[in-house]
Amino acid sequence: MGKYEELAKNIVKEVGGKENVNSLTNCITRLRFKLKDESKANTEVLKNMDGVVTVMQAGGQYQVVIGNHVPDVRKDVDAVLGVLEPVADEGSKGNLFDRFVDMISGIFQPILAPLSAAGMLKGVNAILAFALGSSFAASPTYAVFNAMGDGLFLFLPIFIGYTAMKKFGGSPFLGMMIASSLVYTGFIDGSATATFAEAGGLNFFGIPFSIPAAGYGSTVMPIIAATAFSAFLEKQLRKIIPDVVKLFLVPFFTALIAIPLTFLVIGPIMNVVADGLGNGLLAIQAFNPIIFGAIIGFSWQLLVMFGMHWALIPFVIIALSQGQPTSLLTGSGSVSFAQTGAVLAVMLKTKNLKLKELSIPAFISGIFGVTEPAIYGITLPKKKPFWASCIVGGVTGAIAMGLGIEAYQMGGLGIFRYTATISPDGNMKFAIYNMILDACALAAGFGLAWALGFKDDEPTIQLSKEEAKLAATGQQKKLAKDEVFSPLEGTVLPLSEARDAAFSEGIMGKGVVIEPSRGEIVAPFDGTIMTLFPTKHAIGLISDNGTEVLIHIGIDTVQLEGKGFESFVEQNAAVKKGDKLVTFNIEEIEAAGYSTQVPIIVTNTPDYADVIPTSENSVKQGDVLITTVISN
Repeated sequence: MGKYEELAKNIVKEVGGKENVNSLTNCITRLRFKLKDESKANTEVLKNMDGVVTVMQAGGQYQVVIGNHVPDVRKDVDAVLGVLEPVADEGSKGNLFDRFVDMISGIFQPILAPLSAAGMLKGVNAILAFALGSSFAASPTYAVFNAMGDGLFLFLPIFIGYTAMKKFGGSPFLGMMIASSLVYTGFIDGSATATFAEAGGLNFFGIPFSIPAAGYGSTVMPIIAATAFSAFLEKQLRKIIPDVVKLFLVPFFTALIAIPLTFLVIGPIMNVVADGLGNGLLAIQAFNPIIFGAIIGFSWQLLVMFGMHWALIPFVIIALSQGQPTSLLTGSGSVSFAQTGAVLAVMLKTKNLKLKELSIPAFISGIFGVTEPAIYGITLPKKKPFWASCIVGGVTGAIAMGLGIEAYQMGGLGIFRYTATISPDGNMKFAIYNMILDACALAAGFGLAWALGFKDDEPTIQLSKEEAKLAATGQQKKLAKDEVFSPLEGTVLPLSEARDAAFSEGIMGKGVVIEPSRGEIVAPFDGTIMTLFPTKHAIGLISDNGTEVLIHIGIDTVQLEGKGFESFVEQNAAVKKGDKLVTFNIEEIEAAGYSTQVPIIVTNTPDYADVIPTSENSVKQGDVLITTVISN
């Protein structure tokens, strides 16, 4: 294993263990789990785990956002999980749209990186042809570059045959076999076509069928539908064919039935469907491209957060694989730079050293189009900077569509996407437009985020007279200790007796557990509410002296969805010691079958030399509960 071994083990544990994982993929910043039961995952623990940015549940996937180093973390997670057998999706997957998004992301996500690489190679070839002239365009080097860029698109159904069959729970190599028959050149070769024409055209045992003029190479929809049917057929055949001959007869009969049916029925129907959907999207764009660009640009980050952008990706790939330029995603191009500008504003304006440090790598990754660290770690919690980036994204999206910017091939993210907008003859007009728009988006994102401002949560340490005097002479020392007062009444237990391993094993930090005798939580110090969960069962606070505390009311009470809880404060509100925060109904929680234990954790435990819980067996509100000690 690598350096993320411990993180990998903790992630697997908190998603419910290996036995709860059906499958795992990853994108640029996220581990995308398919879990058997998402309720077994400890979402709050994962969100607060060092090395995890946040957790998203969307499109039937349990997404653990890691950051730019997710490939390295994925390797260690794979080592912990071992070999996962392909399984078909079972059980509830949410609404129809969620299922569609989950299917599309599962099919295209694994091949998106090589698709982008192929597009960038084509862009490089166009630049070289433009710079070096016609002699280069006629050279073997140009041909090799062309093969590198076009090869994947030509045999795209084979790649999709693998990923789609795996997604549908079938045998991936059988999916490749079916796809290979679709791109078989014998049906579209000129001499072969003439021979078939003399025989009355293509047919299968007298049943006629036709092949698109360019063949099924570069198509998407036919192979997806074919593998969906084939996976279903394969599973049915496995139930009836004896084990002794199952190894070769299952793929034999699957191919024997599925491939002719694809040529006769599935392929022609799906080509019509693909053309209809593509034309529909083009009609929406054509109705008012500027409004379309504004909507895409403003909402793009929200779409990405919930995985909904995958609904558009197939149509982009379909157009590009057929050699048609597309402007479907033009409006989203400069959004990452608007987000990066907002991060820069936060980085330069905040006085919180931790936030400033987090902003630096988020800014750098944003230049290369990876904005999850910026969104989840910086701008979204601050709210206004995030909405500033959305507004700027909407404006740049409208301008981009108004300028008619198109992509000629798949490209990378951020600055690496410029090659996608270089035309095959080397014209860089759209690439230059994008560079200018990106610079403007970065500047506007910075300016608007700076103007709107945000609540800076720098801890303000209250100094004694002696410390104030030392501070005035530049000799300030850290406070020797800080105290966390009990937010409720009840019996004190050691943290090891918490009925949740994430707390009892100290993964989230040191602290105590209280068995409450009264359902009321008050502020344990003067400070700020950092997090108030929508279900009101957990509160994160930071004291004016910098101590960060999580109060978790009950175990697994997130399942109650707020029933039995009432809050009296809002997130980011300043509170004084003793202010009422939340009330909860002990009887209602117990009646629902949940423990009423209240773990109280110092989540920034590593910042202290020691975290000392009270030695008392019971406490009242306002009693000293935990003392944090700082080494000077």
